[in-house]
Amino acid sequence: MLELIAVNKSFNGTAVLNIPHWSLSHGMYWLQGSNGSGKSTLLKILSGLLPFSGDIRINNAISIQKQPVAFRKQINYAPAEPQFPPFITGQELVNFTRSVKEGDALQISLIRDILQIGDFIHNPTGSYSSGMLKKLSLLLAFIGKPQWILLDEPFTTLDHASQKALEQLIVNTCQQKNISFILTSHHDIEANNIAFTEVYRIIDHELTIVNNTHAD
Repeated sequence: MLELIAVNKSFNGTAVLNIPHWSLSHGMYWLQGSNGSGKSTLLKILSGLLPFSGDIRINNAISIQKQPVAFRKQINYAPAEPQFPPFITGQELVNFTRSVKEGDALQISLIRDILQIGDFIHNPTGSYSSGMLKKLSLLLAFIGKPQWILLDEPFTTLDHASQKALEQLIVNTCQQKNISFILTSHHDIEANNIAFTEVYRIIDHELTIVNNTHAD
């Protein structure tokens, strides 16, 4: 379970998010909102990249405020527009993430094949196209054994074949490895195989449930 308690975030005195309480059980969740509504900010808070007031807990045991290292090991994150130091190769980033997230070579090889990541991974990221950067970011997000994977606008910049491959990877990872997901998008997600547990939308800095689609 992922639980947010009295989470508030402001930038230069302007309120961005106000979430008194939000609790998510295992599943797949879709977070909607217009550009600038706070979706990316919320995912960065959840992944430990932005300071905020309040607390976030996993399974009512691991607090981001009290056990930040243990908390971050349980959450992986892929940003909407990934940026990496241009002189570092994709493989170097994979190796570093593998050591931190305790991934294994077979897992990485399988994900590389699914996302159709070719030999460009050995080149400096400064030579990557936007699609290559996205695929690398997604690969990093699936490494290890997190309890939650957060994907910000995961299907943008990907070609149709890669979108379908990612869709199936998300479904299989959730069902077979018991890993939960939060996906964001400012437009409809054309992923027919993904049955979202719940859909939320950020409106006026607050979360509102859109619908409830619990599977049998």
